[in-house]
Amino acid sequence: MSIGAIIGIVIVVLIVGVIGWGISAYNGLVTLKNRVKNGWAQIDVQLKQRADLIPNLVETVKGYASHESQVFTQVTQARAGAVAAANDPNATIAQRTAAENQLSHALLNLQATAEAYPQLQANQNFMNLQGQLKELENKIAYARQFYNDVVLKFNTAIETVPTNIIAGLFHFEQAQYFQVDESAREAPQVKF
Repeated sequence: MSIGAIIGIVIVVLIVGVIGWGISAYNGLVTLKNRVKNGWAQIDVQLKQRADLIPNLVETVKGYASHESQVFTQVTQARAGAVAAANDPNATIAQRTAAENQLSHALLNLQATAEAYPQLQANQNFMNLQGQLKELENKIAYARQFYNDVVLKFNTAIETVPTNIIAGLFHFEQAQYFQVDESAREAPQVKF
């Protein structure tokens, strides 16, 4: 075999190797992007279930604490905002997160209000609803953790060499984390 043939074979092998790596890197980024979408879809399902449960919870608490109208209005408005954001196809993850954080804060106020009524605490329907809400909140927390883990992997793949080359060529953009609003970290204020 001549040196020219050997050099030609080496060049072909290198080109095939680079193309193979490029395809593999692209497919890996697409897989991570789809996992991000799937993670968000899982959160969305849990948030919808929570939004569907809230009217029943509010009505049950209203029966015992009807004079707490400000709390009920806050929960109802926050739920409406979260549902509107969920139904808006142009809503960003940041907008959805803000709406859901506002709803979480309103629910904390509702639960704190309910704690002031021992008869309500003994109501079986309220206890069932509260148990369902707690279970949904745990599922949402798990789904958020899963989503944020996948976003971390995806964003890391986009930023690290050499996959950042493929990410730049095919315009992959970083995904947004689902973060808790700072106000949601504060304890709710209950006033009577």
